[in-house]
Amino acid sequence: MKINDFLQLKDFQEIIFNEKKIDLDESLISRVETSFQFLKEFSKDKIIYGVNTGFGPMAQFKINDDDKNQLQYNLIRSHSSGIGNPLPPDEVKSAMLARLNTLSRGNSGVHVSVVLLLKELINRNITPLIFEHGGVGASGDLVQLAHLALVLIGEGEVFYKGERKSTKEIFEIEKLEPIKVEIREGLGLMNGTSVMSGIGIVNAHKTRKLTDISLQLSCAINELVQAYDDHLSEALNNTKRHVGQQKIAEKMRNHLSDSTLIRKRADHLYTKFEEQEKIFKDKVQEYYSIRCVPQILGPVLDTLEFTEQILEDEINSANDNPIVNVEDQHVYHGGNFHGDYISLEMDKLKIVVTKLTMLAERQLNYLLNSKINEIFPPFVNLGKLGFNFGMQGVQFTATSTTAESQMLSNPMYVHSIPNNNDNQDIVSMGTNSAVICRKVIENAFEVLAIEAITIVQAIEYLGYQDKISSATKELYDEIRKIIPAFSDDMVMYPYLEKVKNYLKSR
Repeated sequence: MKINDFLQLKDFQEIIFNEKKIDLDESLISRVETSFQFLKEFSKDKIIYGVNTGFGPMAQFKINDDDKNQLQYNLIRSHSSGIGNPLPPDEVKSAMLARLNTLSRGNSGVHVSVVLLLKELINRNITPLIFEHGGVGASGDLVQLAHLALVLIGEGEVFYKGERKSTKEIFEIEKLEPIKVEIREGLGLMNGTSVMSGIGIVNAHKTRKLTDISLQLSCAINELVQAYDDHLSEALNNTKRHVGQQKIAEKMRNHLSDSTLIRKRADHLYTKFEEQEKIFKDKVQEYYSIRCVPQILGPVLDTLEFTEQILEDEINSANDNPIVNVEDQHVYHGGNFHGDYISLEMDKLKIVVTKLTMLAERQLNYLLNSKINEIFPPFVNLGKLGFNFGMQGVQFTATSTTAESQMLSNPMYVHSIPNNNDNQDIVSMGTNSAVICRKVIENAFEVLAIEAITIVQAIEYLGYQDKISSATKELYDEIRKIIPAFSDDMVMYPYLEKVKNYLKSR
């Protein structure tokens, strides 16, 4: 894939998840080189932050020309101070691509060796060791991006073919040279929102999967209870102007188009009833977790699509400081590195994913509670009641996991803590927000895996394999390849993990 200017999220997905190789357009190389040469000349007789000054609250200190290169090394090494769990390789690869794309805009003044080496690391699946903890997201992801810069200068550690190795060793194996540090390669790499954006792109990709899975499971439950179709109708949902709701309802109608179980209200309840019939056997309306799916998943979809737009705008923006503008022949000092846009979107995304998880947990509870559904045995137990337990044990897992997500959904966006001698007096906490969002997404896959197993057990109990829609049947068949129909109690955790991994890989 040739990279020149604008990258879409679908391009990221091709590169990160499908391992598509990238190449840099000649115009991109020229743009980076022109920016570098301009900054080199422009900064000779001027005070430019981070080129010939200290950093942060020490920016008032002038740096001698002989020390300018060492200044960049000092910055990288001193800020390689992360701790905690390493970020997963897909998130690091996403962050590297986001950084490459930002630096390629020609607003950063970095040496061309930076983008060339980033390209090689991406193409060869060499992912720097970057830790979850460290950044406050104000001058961008300073600490996390310092770990990326550390690798680019040939130091630190990387993950290579599944192993954690020293960068020096892997560069020797792959015959790679560290970047050339000249003007502001340290600051240019470290100022910016690329790590929170990179994690955010992976989060958005997984959230789209979760939304599709939740929709499919919701459709299956509508089939199991033989729900009426009017709550999915275009006529009803178009009376509310929210696009997400309308899209979800349409997807559900398409999913259920060949089901023989969904009923028409006119065929059952819009017929003449005898005067003495005071209590109806059929429910007039389904529980909210069954008939309000468009209204619940609609905001999830709307939020996701807005988040995707913000992410796309961010990764195609100049988000470091200062900003080099060759056209204006000027260097602008400001705060494009601030991560509030991403922090807020990650908070919003984790909130809607938690709501999606809550929907799944309530649907699961409906299936397991025989007093509510009046269709299935307690806990969809296909064995002997009182002797076997069915899905009773896994409900505890779903409930506790959902509760954790509810707690984690408190926002990071409003949890600014001043630091850096109060130079950074209001910060975004964007990377924290993105990492916590990832945890909420992981939790959602676990709860949906439990719900999916319960649904196929319920289909088994009713013998509806030939009545459900073809889309639900496909899901049923795939889950059954992983876990057989069971009536005797068995150890569940290996199956939960396998179904979760299947849902994540779809």
